[in-house]
Amino acid sequence: MHYAKNILETIGNTPLIKLNNITSEIDALVMAKVESFNPGNSVKDRMALKMVEDAESTGLLKPGGIIVEGTSGNTGMGLALAAIVKGYKLICVSTDKQSKEKFDVLRAVGAEVIVCPTDVAPEDPRSYYSTSKRIADETPNAWYVNQYDNPSNTKAHYETTGPEIWEQTQGKITHFVVGVGTGGTISGVGKFLKDQNPKIKIWGIDTYGSVFKKYHETGIFDKKEIYPYVTEGIGEDILPQNVDFSIIDHFEKVTDKDAAIFTRKLAREEGIFAGNSCGAAIKGLLQLRKNFKKEDVIVVLLHDSGSRYIGKIYNDEWMKKMNFL
Repeated sequence: MHYAKNILETIGNTPLIKLNNITSEIDALVMAKVESFNPGNSVKDRMALKMVEDAESTGLLKPGGIIVEGTSGNTGMGLALAAIVKGYKLICVSTDKQSKEKFDVLRAVGAEVIVCPTDVAPEDPRSYYSTSKRIADETPNAWYVNQYDNPSNTKAHYETTGPEIWEQTQGKITHFVVGVGTGGTISGVGKFLKDQNPKIKIWGIDTYGSVFKKYHETGIFDKKEIYPYVTEGIGEDILPQNVDFSIIDHFEKVTDKDAAIFTRKLAREEGIFAGNSCGAAIKGLLQLRKNFKKEDVIVVLLHDSGSRYIGKIYNDEWMKKMNFL
């Protein structure tokens, strides 16, 4: 009989799907690595499990322990699955920018959710960075995950996502495109692919209000680049240790409006019900279309499911309120 011993064994081996309509302007083969097929419906399941397993093996996470993490939602879901199977309690700290659906899902799988204001500096005691660290420090038997600086985040993608893409494309991939938040996905996948073929281009999708693009191009951390934005899951006002800028060949910025519109286009034109950052990845890819040749093989990673954004991106009233429709 073929069955998984628990839900964690179903993580990974997600499909690679050819895009046919939304990328019709690109005269090359474009395929999407659709990560919503993971049990927690996002790419973050991979690194959440890896971070937990590595913390167990090093003694940072002890039996009956409490996992504490600052998350925009998807990492929290991956951690929740691991916590359920392995017997831990989970406390998720997030921001009021995230969709209500993310919090509802986290609570549904047993996580405690604490919501912090978005529009404060990372070092502000009210920020979700500071709050998650404080809770971990004050809670006995707690382990602070710190996905931004935890090397197991990148390692998970070097060991699983990268090899899957290499195998699925039979080593023919020429470009990898993905939104950048913690940096684990682009750095892990990018390093694996460049280890196989240094000519492969690794392109990161950024958002306006984030520091990544300017820092990558100039080496300057410019606080003037930082301002509130709507797109969830990508961009940062800090420099996570998991972002390996030496592996990334280019950053492309996408507006909040374009990210939202192209997320909806993915659903209507390809039947892929994807999340907010996925629309940004597709629009960024289209903005870069002049760089592609007919023989290129492009893989764009779609981070999560549209089910997290029903009240926002897929809601006409919200879209009109934001002047996106």
